[in-house]
Amino acid sequence: MKYDFDTVIDRRISNSCKWDVADNELPMWIADMDFRTAPEIIAELKKTVEHGIFGYSAIPDEWYDSYINWWKNRHGIEYKREQFIFSTGVIPTISSCVRKLTTPAENVLIMTPVYNIFYNCIENNGRNVLECPLEYNNGDYSINWDSLEEKLAAPQTTLMLLCDPHNPIGKIWSMEELSKIGDLAYNNGVIVLSDEIHCDITDPECSYVPFASVSENCAQNSIICVSPTKAFNLAGLHTSAVIVPDKHLRHKVWRGLNTDECGEPNAFSVQAAVAAFNSGGEWLDELRQYIYENKQIVREFLSENIPQIKLVNSHATYLLWLDCSALNMPSGELADHIRRSTGLYLSNGAQFGNGEHFLRMNTACPRTLLMDGLNRLNKAVDIIEHL
Repeated sequence: MKYDFDTVIDRRISNSCKWDVADNELPMWIADMDFRTAPEIIAELKKTVEHGIFGYSAIPDEWYDSYINWWKNRHGIEYKREQFIFSTGVIPTISSCVRKLTTPAENVLIMTPVYNIFYNCIENNGRNVLECPLEYNNGDYSINWDSLEEKLAAPQTTLMLLCDPHNPIGKIWSMEELSKIGDLAYNNGVIVLSDEIHCDITDPECSYVPFASVSENCAQNSIICVSPTKAFNLAGLHTSAVIVPDKHLRHKVWRGLNTDECGEPNAFSVQAAVAAFNSGGEWLDELRQYIYENKQIVREFLSENIPQIKLVNSHATYLLWLDCSALNMPSGELADHIRRSTGLYLSNGAQFGNGEHFLRMNTACPRTLLMDGLNRLNKAVDIIEHL
């Protein structure tokens, strides 16, 4: 490989949220990577640092062009410049849209298990979480279409949060599935906010389907959240884009973001995004291959050493969803036992809704850390087996 993903970098000295743990602990929970971002991005950020003036920033044409070209060349959809709005992040956008597009006590629909912060965005703003649990069979998840249709048809349901690719299960929704979701939402007057932040972290030879590319119903009734932060490990720079094809809906989203003061870039956020999309493609392709190989290592290790834990089928994200039901222990209790007995810090699946008896593991790390984590997991399960 041209790029280095094997070197272990000490993050304990960097005020890392992920690594704010005890000395003997190994965090594999929160969704950021233990790799330096692409050197092409670092080079651009160095130019900004060397300039030495960090005043207020405007949004230049190259920011729009970088997003437009990336999605056209990588994902086969050509968005228009006027459809874009800068935002400091996907979560600020979701919270703003919940406040702007719904009223207190209305339903915001989510398909669970799903990114746990979705709950915060809904509940903290006085709206009701309406869960449509995904069905789990033979290591794969599917949509209960009757339940989804019923809940979208409820008069109190006004917004749906879609995760594509889906965190934590790593599923890439098909065009047929997205089309059906889009039609059901459109016919019931429910706006779809599609969180596509994980779209560039897919297995090699795999790609996701942008929700807005599926049909006119999907495009004109949707808010699309995208960002380079997950793919290029830039979360701390607070940079993202919101794409809203319908001009009337776009105005509401724009007003919400500006009212909430999360529509202005910092001195690094524009340059980082431009560098990522204009110059980071080769680095990203090597990263995807490295993560894919990490995931195969996990699959083989579990099969050979911890058959009690099953790896859920997935083709996206660097997050693995582990089926621990054979251990017959609630996921919160299991996660606590693993951390207490070995120092391995995994995410408790229950917090994602419909995730009892599951754990989430972040595999975006050098291979030595990955093997350390797997050996700790093996030790923790062995302790359980001998209780």
